[in-house]
Amino acid sequence: MVGWSTNLLFRSRKRRRRGTSTKQRCNYIQQENAQEQKEQEEEDDDGGFKLKTSACGVQPLGNLYFSSSAHNSRNTGLGNLQTLTDELVLDILGLLDATHLGNLAAVSKSFYVFCTHEPLWRNLVLEKYGGDFLFDGSWRYTYAKAYKPLAGSLNGGGSLGLKVKDFYSDYLFQSWLCANLEMRPDWLERDNILRRKGISVDEFVRDFEEPNKPVLLEGCLDGWAALGKWDREYLVETCGDVRFAVGPVEMKIDDFFRYSDQAREERPLYLFDPKFGEKVPILDSDYEVPVYFNEDLFNVLGKERPDYRWIIIGPAGSGSSFHIDPNSTSAWNAVIKGSKKWVLFPPDVVPPGVHPSPDGAEVACPVSIIEWFMNFYSATKDWKKKPIECICKAGEVIFVPNGWWHLVINLEDSVAITQNFVSRRNLLNVLDFLKKPNASSLVSGTKDRVKLYDKFKNAIEAMFPGTIDQLMQKAEERMAQHEKPSFWDSVTDTKAGAFKFSF
Repeated sequence: MVGWSTNLLFRSRKRRRRGTSTKQRCNYIQQENAQEQKEQEEEDDDGGFKLKTSACGVQPLGNLYFSSSAHNSRNTGLGNLQTLTDELVLDILGLLDATHLGNLAAVSKSFYVFCTHEPLWRNLVLEKYGGDFLFDGSWRYTYAKAYKPLAGSLNGGGSLGLKVKDFYSDYLFQSWLCANLEMRPDWLERDNILRRKGISVDEFVRDFEEPNKPVLLEGCLDGWAALGKWDREYLVETCGDVRFAVGPVEMKIDDFFRYSDQAREERPLYLFDPKFGEKVPILDSDYEVPVYFNEDLFNVLGKERPDYRWIIIGPAGSGSSFHIDPNSTSAWNAVIKGSKKWVLFPPDVVPPGVHPSPDGAEVACPVSIIEWFMNFYSATKDWKKKPIECICKAGEVIFVPNGWWHLVINLEDSVAITQNFVSRRNLLNVLDFLKKPNASSLVSGTKDRVKLYDKFKNAIEAMFPGTIDQLMQKAEERMAQHEKPSFWDSVTDTKAGAFKFSF
C-alpha cells in the first residue's frame, strides 16, 4: 500500500523537484520528517512541557495554547472546508473510494492526515475484500497490498508515517489515544462483585437468579476440555478453513489471529460467532453448560430459537460497549483464555454517557470502550448506586441477570463462551418483551421477529401446561405483598392523634 500511496504524495512534489529519482524523493521526505520531528521535540521540551502527539503529529487542541505559533495546519490545509467539524469531514471522506482518497491525501498536509485516518481504510478493506485479506500493520497498507501485491517495496511494508507539524484536533487525537492507551490501574482496582464457589443450584436461584443479581462463579468449569485444549494452535488446526463471523465479515481463524496480533486501533475487530458449534462440532463437545444454567426454555423452539450462544475471541482492547442482552434474556459468560474487565449497572440505572432511545431500539454511547473509561468512569465513584465491577479470569463464569447494562473489555488476548437463556425466573419478562408493540425492531437473533411471541408462548404451554399461569399468580402475590402496608403505615393520622390525646 505504501508504495502505491507514496507515489500519489510524490505528485505534489514533482513540480518543484523534477528529475529526481524515487530513491532521492524518499530520502528527501525522510530528511524533512526527521528535521520536523527534531524541531517538535525541541518545542516539547521548552519550559518543562512534554506535549504528546499522535503517530502522524496530531496534537490535542489545547496544545495550541502552549505553542509558540498560533498556526493550525488543520485549518489552512482544509481551505473553505475548515468550518466543518472533524466528524463531518470524515463522514464526507467515507463516501470516497481508495483512489480518490489517495489523490486527495496529496492536496495538503491537512488532507493527508484526514485521508490516512485508519477507520476509513478499514471500511474500504472490509467492503472490497470482505474477510479475504491478510492484515499487514495498518489498514491502509493492507488495502494497497491486496490491490497491488508489490506495494510497499520502497520501504519494506508498514506505513511511511509522515509527520505533520502544527496540526491540532481533539477528535483525531482522541481516536489515536484510545487506540494506543492501555487500561489504567485505577480502572481495574475496583472489584465488588460477589464471588461464590461450590454453591448448590438452589442457592444460586435463591441468592442471585430470583433477586436478579450478578455473581462470579468459580470452579464450575473444571471439567471443561476446552480449558486445556483451546490454545491458538488447537483452534487453527481444528477450525482449518472454516469461516467465523468477525464484525460485518467472515474470516478464517488463522487470518483473524494474524490481524489480532498486529491490531492497534480504537475499536478492534472481535470474533463473535453464533454458529460455531454447527460449523465445528468438536468445539461443541469441548464444553458443557454449567449446572446453574441448565434450564433454558427457549429450547422449546428447536431450530427456530433466536441465536443464543457465541464463541468470542479478541485481542486486548476489544470488547462490547454498554448494552442490555437481547430479548430480555439472562446470560452467562465463561472465560477460557485470558481475562475480561466487567462493568455492570442495574436495569434502573443508565450508565453515564449512554443514551438509549425512548423505545429502547437504539443506544447512543461513546465511540469506544476506552473513551468511556477516559471520560465517564471516574464519575461513577461518587454515585450512590455504584456499578458492579470485576475481572473475570480463565476458568471463571459471570452471571449477567436480565435487564442489566454491561460493558466488557478484554485485558489480554482472550477466548470465551457465552450463552443467553430463559428460565422460569425470567420467563414472564421475556414474554412481555416479545409482545411489545415495537417488538419487530427490538427482537434480535431471528428472522421471525413478529410471530416469535406466539410461537414461544404456545410452545411453552404445550410443553409445560399451566406454567405461565402459575408464574403470573406468584408474581401477583409478590406484588400484593410488597404493596401491603405495614402496621405503622396502617395507623391513620386520626387514630394516632386520638391515641396521643388520650394521654
